[in-house]
Amino acid sequence: MAGHGTRGRSGRRPTLEEVAARAGVGRGTVSRVINGSPRVSDATRAAVEAAVAELGYVPNTAARALAANRTNAIALVVPEPETRFFAEPYFSDMVKGVGAELADSEMQLLLIFASGDRERRRLAQYLAAHRVDGVLLVSVHADDPLPDLLAQLEIPAVISGPRSERETLPSVDSDNYGGGRSAVEHLMSRGCEQIATITGRLDVYGAKRRVDAYRDTLRNAGREVDEALIAPGDFTEEGGRRAMTELLARRPGLDAVFAGSDVMAAGARQVLRESGRRIPDDVALVGFDDSVIARHMEPPLTSVRQPMEEMGRAMIDLLLDEIADRRPTASRTLERRQVVLPTQLMERASS
Repeated sequence: MAGHGTRGRSGRRPTLEEVAARAGVGRGTVSRVINGSPRVSDATRAAVEAAVAELGYVPNTAARALAANRTNAIALVVPEPETRFFAEPYFSDMVKGVGAELADSEMQLLLIFASGDRERRRLAQYLAAHRVDGVLLVSVHADDPLPDLLAQLEIPAVISGPRSERETLPSVDSDNYGGGRSAVEHLMSRGCEQIATITGRLDVYGAKRRVDAYRDTLRNAGREVDEALIAPGDFTEEGGRRAMTELLARRPGLDAVFAGSDVMAAGARQVLRESGRRIPDDVALVGFDDSVIARHMEPPLTSVRQPMEEMGRAMIDLLLDEIADRRPTASRTLERRQVVLPTQLMERASS
């Protein structure tokens, strides 16, 4: 009877806004509770559920999705070749975190590759038809047009790492600068004099920040930065091999290498061994990611840990907030969140 009485004289159903007002929370919080999101405190969940019971609110999933133009689907868009996605633990660990966070919700996860122009055009048409409620973008390059397309289409989106320090979209990243600094400080503490670095692609902001940290840490220690000790890589094993070969040709006396990823460190290790260098006796080696590759390398690789699963979870948390908040993008500009998670140097036998 209580539920029937709360419909009032008009006989209409109570609204989501009325549930939010009764519970003393925001509309987005009510939506997350109803959708089964785990990112709600027990006290808040209890308050919302009590308000739902008092008002007799009956959520109709299909009707809500239709009325709000919802699809209950999220796209994970990777602007990289499929070969790189499946070769790098970076991606699989992030997807694991995303999947874990979505497990208790009604959302479906779609994996979409968009590395070429043709794939991007097809993706643009797909997104323009609003077939997903939101998008997670991983491995975004500085000149990538996809983030701007998503903003233009008013599709909620979160990216893994900003494109620059002026990023406008919500993003989740690790502390690339702090991680790079800890790697170089570690190598200096081991007495290394000629510390080289193999960079990732510098149109990826995180890779650029690691190189910035390399240069700044050396300068802050009163050392000159020798540009011949910096070689470009591309986050692939073959890129690590090429860069290491260049470095040894230019500076055969180098005694340490900071690689911008574990995959590149694996390529560098092959070249060092082929050249007769012992690790770490002749050349100390440090990677970045702390992936399964680092732990299974011989010798085990010292590496900067990125909390990839936590990053995936945080991206979903941000995206669900964006989806729940249906206000126009322009009115939310000042509320954009840039989440940066800490990194940690994991010391092993390679250094």
